[in-house]
Amino acid sequence: MIRIENLSKSFGSTHVLSDISLDIQPGERIVVIGPSGTGKSTLLRCLNFLDAPDKGRITIGDLTVDAASASKKDILGLRRRTGFVFQNYALFANKTAKENITEALVTVKGQPKDKAEARAMKILRETGLEAKADAYPASLSGGQQQRVGIGRAMALDAELLLFDEPTSALDPEWVGEVLDLMRALAETRQTMLIVTHEMQFAREIADRILFMDGGRIIEEGPPSQLLDNPQDARTKAFLRRVG
Repeated sequence: MIRIENLSKSFGSTHVLSDISLDIQPGERIVVIGPSGTGKSTLLRCLNFLDAPDKGRITIGDLTVDAASASKKDILGLRRRTGFVFQNYALFANKTAKENITEALVTVKGQPKDKAEARAMKILRETGLEAKADAYPASLSGGQQQRVGIGRAMALDAELLLFDEPTSALDPEWVGEVLDLMRALAETRQTMLIVTHEMQFAREIADRILFMDGGRIIEEGPPSQLLDNPQDARTKAFLRRVG
């Protein structure tokens, strides 16, 4: 199981996360929604120390990391157990699609290059991008770049995949292919924590939806309950705005 305990993060005097606690079961798909600037992306970034939390504990499998005493070894352990999909793709511009995936396997997982390259090709086949293995990001559409980003996260065989608004930077014509890939991943019961503004997608894919506001989890529940019958006034107001 994945457990987050009292996770907090501030930037200067701004409190972005305030004592977030959450348990995630293996195979669970959790979607996080809420207004912009309420800490959703920071929550994901703190889970693998792209942003170091100020306090709290993170447990993934047999690894527990305390923010107050996290070592480089602890942080590498978290990153080996999590795959991160960025909203702006975050691909290396000077590396091909295959090399972008290979690089992650070599640097994070410590795999030999030949084994990493074979794994990268398998992932590219699974994501429908085998023909683009030697293409550089500049020659790929936004949807294809994001699929490479998802493939890079998949290749790590992570216990938890983190998706930070993966369709927000895409032109509308490319959104569908990325969501289709995420649906296929969800069907394998990959454990996923997804920040998104795609409400219909959230309804389809989520086992549980969390509504965040002001750096806190305000309300949570299955899609049918949270989206159709929210209890908190802040959740109701947000859903009226986005609905």
